[in-house]
Amino acid sequence: MCEKTSSSRPRAMISRSALAAASAAAVDAGGRVADLRRDAWGHGLFAVAHAVVAAGAAAVRVDCTAEVEALALEGIDAVTDRAADIDPSLLYGLPDSDGALRTTPVMRLVGRVLSTKPLTAGDAVSYGYTHRATRDTTAALVTGGYAQGIVRALGNAAHVEIEGVQRPIIGRVAMDVCVIDLQGSAGVVPATDATYFGGRGPAAPGLARWGAVTGLTIAELITVAGSHAERGWEA
Repeated sequence: MCEKTSSSRPRAMISRSALAAASAAAVDAGGRVADLRRDAWGHGLFAVAHAVVAAGAAAVRVDCTAEVEALALEGIDAVTDRAADIDPSLLYGLPDSDGALRTTPVMRLVGRVLSTKPLTAGDAVSYGYTHRATRDTTAALVTGGYAQGIVRALGNAAHVEIEGVQRPIIGRVAMDVCVIDLQGSAGVVPATDATYFGGRGPAAPGLARWGAVTGLTIAELITVAGSHAERGWEA
């Protein structure tokens, strides 16, 4: 059995400042219990628990008694059978269906450019050839595919932020990678970040588009993507 490396996995970058600010806003808006099931919706149970309790939450809702006991060692009250009443959209910085954000996204899902390739008009990309270039351009192969929660339906229907500009996903999303049209920008180099959603740039409300395209809820999308990514931290 082969050991899978992490080279194809996107990163779920959690912003310390956004988490603190969003936790404070969510608690101030009302409620006593925060929903931290499924590893805090893919954001990381312990970090979010500490942030929301520091902001004034009375307890957090988790999945099992083992998590209740582990959080008790951290001095945090956790429950499995009480309804959560703190707004998760505020706590995690999630957009509404129109893309409006009330707090900064806590998670930024980011892949990286593996390689670039020139395309001439008429060239097809990805399997099935669902996209053909309409003009000469440059394409980038980016980490992140349907195995990591980048849903297949997003091919030819959503964008990725590269160097501050939204660039379209073209062709079918593969298992571990997808193809991005750099729209003639040949200066993008391998290892450049490619933000799927979140952050403070144009991709910040990207989950709203994902929801519209896939029919899945924003909670479903971010929890799956966050759970299949490598977690990291940023300011």
